[in-house]
Amino acid sequence: MILLATLAILLLSCGAKKEEPEAKPVVVVTVKTAVARSSIVDRILESPATIFPREQANITPRMTGVIRELKARKGDTVVTGAPLALLENRDLVSQREEAVAMQSDAQASLEKVRNGTLPTEIERARGQLETSRALLNQAQTIYSRRKTLFEQGVIPNRDLLVSETELSTARTNAEVARKSLQLLEQQSGGLDIKIAESRVEQARSRLATITAQLQFAEIRAPFKGVITEQFQYAGDLGQPTAPIFTLVDLSVISARAQVPEADASQLNKGQSCAFNSVNGRVTVINRAVDQQRRTVEVWCEIARPPQTLRSGTFGSVAFQTGRTRDMVLVPISALQLQEGTNKGIVMVVDGKKIAHKREVEVGEVIADSRVILSGLKAGETVIIEGGYELPDGVQVQVGTQK
Repeated sequence: MILLATLAILLLSCGAKKEEPEAKPVVVVTVKTAVARSSIVDRILESPATIFPREQANITPRMTGVIRELKARKGDTVVTGAPLALLENRDLVSQREEAVAMQSDAQASLEKVRNGTLPTEIERARGQLETSRALLNQAQTIYSRRKTLFEQGVIPNRDLLVSETELSTARTNAEVARKSLQLLEQQSGGLDIKIAESRVEQARSRLATITAQLQFAEIRAPFKGVITEQFQYAGDLGQPTAPIFTLVDLSVISARAQVPEADASQLNKGQSCAFNSVNGRVTVINRAVDQQRRTVEVWCEIARPPQTLRSGTFGSVAFQTGRTRDMVLVPISALQLQEGTNKGIVMVVDGKKIAHKREVEVGEVIADSRVILSGLKAGETVIIEGGYELPDGVQVQVGTQK
């Protein structure tokens, strides 16, 4: 009985349903996603550029002299007309004092002539006239006496003729002396004034020259700016061929770029531009092409630049050449690009949270995003983290979405 019961139980057990095989677990990958967005995109042309100041000058003396004192140093900011250096000038100070005295003396002489004081030449002419008149009177007296004696038969005719000749000569000399005095009296007043005025002008010119040299001994800033270089120090010999400082004005700077000739036609004065993300405006587009590089020089002027932009800084200028509406943008991290091409793939997540590979064509980079030219629409969800080498059709779980 016991054996039969056991057999029955075994038969019942064999007739029971078979166990179902265990189901394979579904793999779910956690990813971060972002939504492709539509945006207005600025068309940008980029070119390498170097920063130049608004103004730059090598400050050199206008005369040769020992540098007595420096009133500024490298790195100082100075205003227009600020003293930068002083050359030795004590000898010029002495010469200026002498020139002032000479001008005063010349001015006094001019006033004396204008007040009618007779010059030496007129006094001399008057003396000569008086002498010639005295000689004429003497000759006249001798002639009269000899004429009487000749008429009385006391002297020969020869002595009378000699007296006549002497009288004629005395008359001529007296007349010449009279006319000379008259001419001097008529002309010497204006002539002497002109001579005296000329001497005053000469004295003034000398004083002005020395005053200018004194001013040249003071070296001043021609414009407001920053001293970026210092080449000489107190005690050095300053001369016009050797600069003491380099002064630059960085209140306005220009990033000078070399734009390819084929792209230069896209640019116009007044267009927006930016150097290392600092905004400016196009102010200069050269009308000539560099024959070796086939480029056109373009200036992007930046007013009130930050102190981080220094003269000589090298970087890149971005020129805004236009705008395109409704461009699709995705974060750069969403793209898996094929090297050397403008093509790649993105992982698109559908409404059932299934990831699919999608081939796309890409355009320019804008900040941390890239333009999608084809293969993707705005509003679609793409994987930006965790999608690398994911197979097509995998189930995903969205951890974070941008």
